[in-house]
Amino acid sequence: MSQDPARQIDLSNQFLIAMPGMMDGHFAGSVVYLCEHTEKGALGLVINRPIEIDLRHLFEKVDLNLDRDDLAGTPVYFGGPVQTERGFVLHESLDEEGGHYSSTMKIAGGLEMTTSRDVLEAISNGAGPRKVFITLGYAGWSAGQLEDEISRNGWLTVPADPDIIFNTPVEARYDRALSLLGVDRHFLMGEAGHA
Repeated sequence: MSQDPARQIDLSNQFLIAMPGMMDGHFAGSVVYLCEHTEKGALGLVINRPIEIDLRHLFEKVDLNLDRDDLAGTPVYFGGPVQTERGFVLHESLDEEGGHYSSTMKIAGGLEMTTSRDVLEAISNGAGPRKVFITLGYAGWSAGQLEDEISRNGWLTVPADPDIIFNTPVEARYDRALSLLGVDRHFLMGEAGHA
């Protein structure tokens, strides 16, 4: 019996956790937060690959002052290999506070991802979201590509926990995401073969 193509699994608001055998240098050892997953493809942000730029430096590059000491030293992250010159801001939903930005994707589960400058302007003057995660670039998959990678055991999936994105030290995010599945990375390593 063939599977109904209309019954696509939606992995939005889930973590993709790279299996130890992942050979792609962009994704080896990574955890990706999936912002969107449809029959046309998927879009996500790597949450555990900081780069050498902090938010104060990023805001200076776009001619904005960042007057939030709690964010100034926060790293910017490598979100994925697509559009690495473009910023992506993952943040809590501002519906109750009335925050609306020009280009925002609402993600099932309560987070939002904004790509327009107005969110940076709001953050710089203290009116923006309190919890933010900013990347340069994103991870993208064409129709069926992510499903194929999952079927070949490239990724584990688990419903996302925003606490891992916003409050967990970067070096602990991979293990914390695995713990949502009740899995320890040492048990996975034995299946990975030779490095």
